[in-house]
Amino acid sequence: MNRRFFLRFIICFVCIILYAAAQVFAVEMIHFQEQTYSGSVTYNETAQPGDAVFVRLSLKFTGAVRKETLKNPAAVLQLFKGKEQAASAQFFFTNPQNRSAKTADMLAGIPLSTWLSGEETYSLKVIISTENAQKKEIMLPFSIQKKQFVSERIVLDARNTGIRKDASPERRAQIEKLNAILATITPQDVYTLKPFTIPVDSKRITSGFGDRRVFEYTDKKTSTSLHYGIDYGVSTGTPVHSCAEGKVVLAENRISTGWSVVIEHLPGLYSLYYHMDSLNVQEGQYVKQGEKLGLSGATGLATGPHLHWEIRLNMEAVNPEFFLKEFSF
Repeated sequence: MNRRFFLRFIICFVCIILYAAAQVFAVEMIHFQEQTYSGSVTYNETAQPGDAVFVRLSLKFTGAVRKETLKNPAAVLQLFKGKEQAASAQFFFTNPQNRSAKTADMLAGIPLSTWLSGEETYSLKVIISTENAQKKEIMLPFSIQKKQFVSERIVLDARNTGIRKDASPERRAQIEKLNAILATITPQDVYTLKPFTIPVDSKRITSGFGDRRVFEYTDKKTSTSLHYGIDYGVSTGTPVHSCAEGKVVLAENRISTGWSVVIEHLPGLYSLYYHMDSLNVQEGQYVKQGEKLGLSGATGLATGPHLHWEIRLNMEAVNPEFFLKEFSF
């Protein structure tokens, strides 16, 4: 083995180790015991701004327990910034159609704003309620790491300037329709608990999640915004695949995002695919992970061919790369 080959081998090996490390969380599991049930919580104890925090709650009821207690366990996840509650989410059953008689397995997730500071103090609280037992509160240590986001300036031509400034009733109606979909949380809609996959056969990212953008119009005026997803630089006609199993809840041509697809995966968790050239799916259709949704393009507000991939949790945009890991434990 010559020296050059050996160095290449070492570099590749290190890259593989670093990539594998990036795909796992710092996972914490806490066990507890009550009079009528025992359980555990599993969660990612650290995250970055723009990520999410997910908590899996497992309960096992013991002894003589009334049927009402088994039917109606409920739990809430709360995020605290210092002593102030910053966000909350209701737990949902991971197997709502086939629940065990004396166990309950639940999951909840909270999106973390890209504006959160790694210098603040954070914590989580899980509140468990059952019919005949006092509420159980579990405090969980949690921290947010520092992260720097990229800033970019995008010069728009006349067509894209017009789209960006479009205030027509049609565009407003499209925005309201999408917001209504993303605000929908249906506890029974549990389609997958598996890690997501990248929707195109390319890892060439042209714009990252959370980029701070300044748009310059043809009249030299500007506006600012955040980039809510990841842009993959792929040519028009590249197959686009579903990142996970779910239900297509939107498939249409929109003014700002062109041919677009939205898929529901979990209660309040959706994936979005923008600027496509054509679609292979329709609203109401169930898709498997990796199923073809259509072809990439440059429709809507786009400066060139690409796929914009976005994830929304409880309406808020979160980093899609977070869901490439075992986020549901």
